[in-house]
Amino acid sequence: MSRPTYMKIDLTALKHNFERVRQLAPGRSVIAMVKANAYGHGIIRVAHALPMADALGVASLEEGLILRDAGITQPIVLVEGLFTQEEMVVAAKHGFSLVVHHMPHIEMLEKAKVERPFTIWLKINTGMHRLGIDPVQFHEMYQRLLVISAVKKPIGLMTHFAQADVIESEATMQQLALFNQVTSTCSGPRSLANSAAIIAWPLTHGDWVRPGLMLYGASPLMGKTALDHQLKPVMTLWSRLIAITHVKKYGKVGYGGEWEAPEDMRVGVVGVGYGDGYPQFAKNGTPVLINGVECQLVGRVSMDMLTVDLRHQPNAKIGDPVVLWGEGLPVERVAWSSHTSAYEILTRMTPRPKIEVSL
Repeated sequence: MSRPTYMKIDLTALKHNFERVRQLAPGRSVIAMVKANAYGHGIIRVAHALPMADALGVASLEEGLILRDAGITQPIVLVEGLFTQEEMVVAAKHGFSLVVHHMPHIEMLEKAKVERPFTIWLKINTGMHRLGIDPVQFHEMYQRLLVISAVKKPIGLMTHFAQADVIESEATMQQLALFNQVTSTCSGPRSLANSAAIIAWPLTHGDWVRPGLMLYGASPLMGKTALDHQLKPVMTLWSRLIAITHVKKYGKVGYGGEWEAPEDMRVGVVGVGYGDGYPQFAKNGTPVLINGVECQLVGRVSMDMLTVDLRHQPNAKIGDPVVLWGEGLPVERVAWSSHTSAYEILTRMTPRPKIEVSL
């Protein structure tokens, strides 16, 4: 039998989550974020499953070209914009929409000689302090864009929230107020809301929303799981027990001997590790499901294996299925036990697990 490590992708769950976006932000257009290989889920299969999205969002020209080469015809937004003048011709050829977030982008557009003007989103830094035009410079740059022949009008207006995942924070409303103040005299569609803002901040929905993590069935809000938002997990990472070890009381398990058996007990060995994308530094006690019953990780995660406490599954045997996250076990719980986030866990999956696609 080949190594029993699998990543199941449930496209029905993906479509359900997309409809939840529509329910939470009715009447808004949707840029479905498929950057970073669709958060680890496979950019081509996800894009083909979302023909109902008004546009797709990627980080770079390269990601956009993957979609065009796969036959995707929807509008594609390059959310980091272009990086060189030479990319301009290719972006125009494929009809990509561009995010403009600093002066070099405007200078590129002023030099551009293209047959079709670009759809542009002008991004404003309202408090994230990462990408975006300084509000003080906004009107000058907006006016420059208006007279560029390579820019399609009206110009879209965009920002990004720094703390939308923190319900108690006033930062999101402060950013919204600044955005509204700066853009009050401008026409054009607005796009502000990421997944957290779609769920928690309805006043930010604007004209276009940009769901990312929530599409894949994980919560963007601190302390919440997808179940709290009626979302379904799209990815399930699962494997099988490949061995069972009898460990005497005080026996130390795994590298470094960091976990010690409190009694004579059985420890299961699961055929998955950080070489597959499972977090290396998941703590002792991180949950897994064995035959649908919650058990706990013990000992350090290895490259190809991890070990689990079988005391809650006394009848477990070699070959039994083990869910690491997904159906029945929210990925957020694994993230909380690993000092990381669902974003990082999903996007760092390696090519090793075999792919199972459920339509």
